[in-house]
Amino acid sequence: MGKLSGQVALVTGAGQGVGQGIAFALAAEGAAVAVVGRTLAKCEATVKQIEQRGGRALAVRADVCSADDIVRSVDETVRAFGGLQILVNNAQVVPLGKLLDVSDESFAEGFMSGPQATHRYMRAAHPHLKKRGGVIINLGTAAALRHDPIGYGCYGAVKEAIRTLTRAAAVEWGADGIRALNILPLAESPGFAGWKAARPDEYAEYCRSIPVGRVGDCEKDIGRVVAFLCSEEGSYISGTSITVDGGRDFLR
Repeated sequence: MGKLSGQVALVTGAGQGVGQGIAFALAAEGAAVAVVGRTLAKCEATVKQIEQRGGRALAVRADVCSADDIVRSVDETVRAFGGLQILVNNAQVVPLGKLLDVSDESFAEGFMSGPQATHRYMRAAHPHLKKRGGVIINLGTAAALRHDPIGYGCYGAVKEAIRTLTRAAAVEWGADGIRALNILPLAESPGFAGWKAARPDEYAEYCRSIPVGRVGDCEKDIGRVVAFLCSEEGSYISGTSITVDGGRDFLR
């Protein structure tokens, strides 16, 4: 029996990268997982891997920028598995670039896919989470902690808004038996893989700046931390942000 046996989780952006790693880790601890994403084929591939490992999962196509899709994905999850105890808001369109270069459209998409989607998912999940007690895990970014956030201002801004929503949920909904936390991960996502291939020297220099000497694994280093936070062992942790980045960004 895993630490999360009998729990139901919904993870957005779980077709690849950090979201997929989190979905794998939650399923490995016994949770049934709704794998949510814009590209159904990627979600189905994640589900297949979970099932091959002996877990339970459901692929749900949803665009987190759509209010209707958000409500539908929560409803589908509850119908399929009988409830919802864990919500992971991972999906995010990233508005990168210097302040003068990021367009209104790009910034708006970052906001809609980030804090707006997070708020909508938390509201839609709330009545289900409070039935048995639940956990919300929202994802921030250590880019917002950089001493030189050049090119990361708009991305950091939308992610910092999510941190405020997380804190508010922890305080407002604690009496409902709901915990809310923010993690700031650093992991070998598809974006990191592309950077490594395109600029190997720059990538290597970045890795040397990480105190533990490596970039995290999406499942082993990020997903397992999330699984712990969602378990009984993490039941007294709420309202805070946890960097899972090998010690890098709080040192900058």
